[in-house]
Amino acid sequence: MDETLTDLAEHVAGELETAIVSWSITRGELTFVVVTEQIGRTLKFLRDDQAAKFSALIDICGVDYPERPERFEVVYHLLSPTQNFRVRVKTCIDERAVVPSVCDVFPAANWFEREAFDMYGILFSDHPDLRRLLTDYGFEGYPLRKDFPLTGYVEVRYDDEQKRVVYEPVKLAQEFRSFDFMSPWEGAEYLLPGDEKAGAGEKS
Repeated sequence: MDETLTDLAEHVAGELETAIVSWSITRGELTFVVVTEQIGRTLKFLRDDQAAKFSALIDICGVDYPERPERFEVVYHLLSPTQNFRVRVKTCIDERAVVPSVCDVFPAANWFEREAFDMYGILFSDHPDLRRLLTDYGFEGYPLRKDFPLTGYVEVRYDDEQKRVVYEPVKLAQEFRSFDFMSPWEGAEYLLPGDEKAGAGEKS
Protein backbone atom coordinates (compact mmCIF):
# COMPACT_ATOMS: atom_id res chain seq x y z
CA MET A 1 0.00 0.00 0.00
CA ASP A 2 2.71 2.51 1.01
CA GLU A 3 4.66 1.77 -2.16
CA THR A 4 1.61 2.50 -4.30
CA LEU A 5 0.93 5.72 -2.39
CA THR A 6 4.57 6.72 -2.78
CA ASP A 7 4.34 6.27 -6.56
CA LEU A 8 1.16 8.34 -6.60
CA ALA A 9 2.70 11.08 -4.44
CA GLU A 10 5.78 11.32 -6.63
CA HIS A 11 3.60 11.47 -9.74
CA VAL A 12 1.46 14.30 -8.32
CA ALA A 13 4.47 16.19 -6.96
CA GLY A 14 6.17 15.90 -10.34
CA GLU A 15 3.15 17.28 -12.19
CA LEU A 16 2.46 20.04 -9.66
CA GLU A 17 5.98 21.18 -8.78
CA THR A 18 5.05 24.76 -7.90
CA ALA A 19 1.95 23.78 -5.89
CA ILE A 20 3.19 21.00 -3.60
CA VAL A 21 5.15 22.14 -0.55
CA SER A 22 5.64 18.63 0.83
CA TRP A 23 4.01 15.22 1.08
CA SER A 24 4.08 12.39 3.61
CA ILE A 25 2.60 8.97 4.28
CA THR A 26 1.53 8.25 7.84
CA ARG A 27 -0.27 5.06 8.86
CA GLY A 28 -1.13 4.29 5.29
CA GLU A 29 -2.58 7.75 4.55
CA LEU A 30 -1.16 10.19 2.00
CA THR A 31 -1.04 13.89 2.86
CA PHE A 32 -0.05 16.82 0.63
CA VAL A 33 0.80 20.29 1.95
CA VAL A 34 -0.07 22.79 -0.77
CA VAL A 35 0.54 26.46 -1.56
CA THR A 36 -2.69 28.26 -0.64
CA GLU A 37 -3.04 30.12 -3.94
CA GLN A 38 -2.86 26.84 -5.87
CA ILE A 39 -5.35 24.80 -3.88
CA GLY A 40 -7.91 24.91 -6.70
CA ARG A 41 -5.38 23.79 -9.31
CA THR A 42 -4.25 20.93 -7.03
CA LEU A 43 -7.74 19.62 -6.34
CA LYS A 44 -8.67 19.86 -10.01
CA PHE A 45 -5.61 17.81 -10.95
CA LEU A 46 -6.36 15.19 -8.29
CA ARG A 47 -9.92 14.96 -9.61
CA ASP A 48 -9.08 14.69 -13.32
CA ASP A 49 -5.74 12.89 -13.49
CA GLN A 50 -6.12 9.27 -14.60
CA ALA A 51 -3.61 8.03 -12.05
CA ALA A 52 -5.53 9.69 -9.21
CA LYS A 53 -9.25 10.01 -9.99
CA PHE A 54 -10.11 11.56 -6.62
CA SER A 55 -13.62 12.40 -7.77
CA ALA A 56 -15.32 12.71 -4.38
CA LEU A 57 -14.81 15.53 -1.90
CA ILE A 58 -15.53 14.00 1.51
CA ASP A 59 -14.93 16.98 3.80
CA ILE A 60 -13.26 20.34 4.32
CA CYS A 61 -12.37 21.31 7.86
CA GLY A 62 -10.23 23.75 9.80
CA VAL A 63 -7.63 23.12 12.50
CA ASP A 64 -6.54 25.82 14.95
CA TYR A 65 -2.95 26.12 16.21
CA PRO A 66 -2.90 29.48 18.06
CA GLU A 67 0.82 29.23 18.83
CA ARG A 68 1.78 29.13 15.15
CA PRO A 69 2.33 32.23 12.96
CA GLU A 70 0.16 30.49 10.34
CA ARG A 71 -2.57 29.72 12.82
CA PHE A 72 -5.00 27.70 10.71
CA GLU A 73 -4.81 24.63 8.56
CA VAL A 74 -7.53 24.11 5.97
CA VAL A 75 -7.79 20.37 5.30
CA TYR A 76 -9.46 18.75 2.29
CA HIS A 77 -10.32 15.03 2.33
CA LEU A 78 -10.72 13.36 -1.07
CA LEU A 79 -11.75 9.84 -2.06
CA SER A 80 -10.97 7.93 -5.24
CA PRO A 81 -13.69 5.29 -5.66
CA THR A 82 -11.80 3.89 -8.67
CA GLN A 83 -8.48 3.47 -6.86
CA ASN A 84 -10.02 2.94 -3.42
CA PHE A 85 -7.61 5.55 -1.98
CA ARG A 86 -8.06 8.54 0.25
CA VAL A 87 -5.85 11.62 0.24
CA ARG A 88 -5.57 14.59 2.57
CA VAL A 89 -4.64 18.00 1.17
CA LYS A 90 -3.63 20.74 3.63
CA THR A 91 -2.79 24.40 3.35
CA CYS A 92 -1.60 26.71 6.15
CA ILE A 93 -2.80 30.30 6.59
CA ASP A 94 -2.77 33.10 9.14
CA GLU A 95 -5.88 34.83 10.51
CA ARG A 96 -5.99 37.49 7.79
CA ALA A 97 -5.37 35.22 4.81
CA VAL A 98 -8.05 34.30 2.29
CA VAL A 99 -8.31 30.83 0.76
CA PRO A 100 -9.54 30.43 -2.83
CA SER A 101 -12.92 28.71 -2.93
CA VAL A 102 -13.03 25.35 -4.69
CA CYS A 103 -16.78 25.38 -5.34
CA ASP A 104 -16.09 25.47 -9.06
CA VAL A 105 -14.05 22.26 -8.75
CA PHE A 106 -16.29 20.46 -6.26
CA PRO A 107 -19.78 21.98 -5.84
CA ALA A 108 -20.05 20.05 -2.54
CA ALA A 109 -17.43 22.43 -1.11
CA ASN A 110 -20.10 25.13 -0.74
CA TRP A 111 -21.42 24.16 2.70
CA PHE A 112 -18.07 22.79 3.89
CA GLU A 113 -16.47 26.20 3.29
CA ARG A 114 -19.37 27.94 4.96
CA GLU A 115 -18.93 25.72 8.00
CA ALA A 116 -15.19 26.48 8.17
CA PHE A 117 -16.02 30.18 7.98
CA ASP A 118 -18.69 29.86 10.66
CA MET A 119 -16.61 27.80 13.09
CA TYR A 120 -13.13 29.30 12.54
CA GLY A 121 -13.60 32.59 10.70
CA ILE A 122 -11.65 31.32 7.68
CA LEU A 123 -12.46 33.39 4.58
CA PHE A 124 -12.87 31.90 1.09
CA SER A 125 -12.57 34.15 -1.93
CA ASP A 126 -15.10 33.90 -4.77
CA HIS A 127 -17.47 31.80 -2.68
CA PRO A 128 -21.04 32.19 -4.03
CA ASP A 129 -22.69 32.63 -0.61
CA LEU A 130 -20.19 32.88 2.28
CA ARG A 131 -22.31 33.34 5.39
CA ARG A 132 -22.79 31.54 8.69
CA LEU A 133 -24.25 28.06 8.48
CA LEU A 134 -24.59 26.54 11.96
CA THR A 135 -24.72 29.47 14.38
CA ASP A 136 -27.52 31.98 14.87
CA TYR A 137 -27.90 35.42 13.29
CA GLY A 138 -25.74 37.96 15.09
CA PHE A 139 -23.54 35.28 16.69
CA GLU A 140 -20.24 36.66 18.00
CA GLY A 141 -16.94 34.87 17.54
CA TYR A 142 -15.97 31.51 16.11
CA PRO A 143 -16.78 28.53 18.35
CA LEU A 144 -14.02 26.11 17.29
CA ARG A 145 -11.14 28.52 17.80
CA LYS A 146 -9.04 27.49 20.79
CA ASP A 147 -9.42 30.93 22.41
CA PHE A 148 -13.23 30.89 22.26
CA PRO A 149 -14.66 30.65 25.82
CA LEU A 150 -16.50 27.44 26.67
CA THR A 151 -19.51 29.42 27.90
CA GLY A 152 -19.66 31.62 24.81
CA TYR A 153 -20.31 35.36 24.98
CA VAL A 154 -24.11 35.48 25.06
CA GLU A 155 -26.98 33.19 25.99
CA VAL A 156 -30.25 32.95 24.10
CA ARG A 157 -33.66 32.48 25.69
CA TYR A 158 -37.31 33.11 24.94
CA ASP A 159 -38.70 35.99 26.97
CA ASP A 160 -42.38 35.35 27.76
CA GLU A 161 -43.05 39.00 28.59
CA GLN A 162 -41.50 40.35 25.39
CA LYS A 163 -42.80 37.38 23.38
CA ARG A 164 -39.51 37.04 21.49
CA VAL A 165 -36.05 35.55 21.66
CA VAL A 166 -33.58 37.74 23.56
CA TYR A 167 -29.79 37.74 23.78
CA GLU A 168 -28.12 38.40 27.13
CA PRO A 169 -24.55 38.27 28.47
CA VAL A 170 -23.67 34.88 29.92
CA LYS A 171 -24.53 34.64 33.63
CA LEU A 172 -23.33 31.76 35.78
CA ALA A 173 -25.59 31.39 38.82
CA GLN A 174 -22.99 30.38 41.40
CA GLU A 175 -25.40 30.52 44.33
CA PHE A 176 -27.04 27.31 43.12
CA ARG A 177 -23.75 25.43 43.18
CA SER A 178 -22.87 23.70 46.43
CA PHE A 179 -19.70 21.67 46.04
CA ASP A 180 -18.75 18.91 48.48
CA PHE A 181 -15.08 18.15 48.01
CA MET A 182 -15.05 15.20 50.44
CA SER A 183 -14.20 11.77 49.16
CA PRO A 184 -17.35 9.91 48.02
CA TRP A 185 -16.07 6.91 49.98
CA GLU A 186 -16.15 8.86 53.26
CA GLY A 187 -19.55 10.41 52.75
CA ALA A 188 -20.83 13.81 53.77
CA GLU A 189 -21.11 14.74 57.45
CA TYR A 190 -24.41 16.55 56.99
CA LEU A 191 -27.79 14.81 56.73
CA LEU A 192 -29.01 14.30 53.18
CA PRO A 193 -32.74 14.83 52.43
CA GLY A 194 -34.63 11.60 53.09
CA ASP A 195 -31.98 10.06 55.34
CA GLU A 196 -33.88 11.10 58.45
CA LYS A 197 -36.58 8.57 57.58
CA ALA A 198 -34.07 5.73 57.55
CA GLY A 199 -32.78 6.78 60.97
CA ALA A 200 -36.30 6.97 62.39
CA GLY A 201 -37.07 3.44 61.14
CA GLU A 202 -34.01 1.97 62.86
CA LYS A 203 -34.94 3.51 66.24
CA SER A 204 -38.39 1.95 66.18
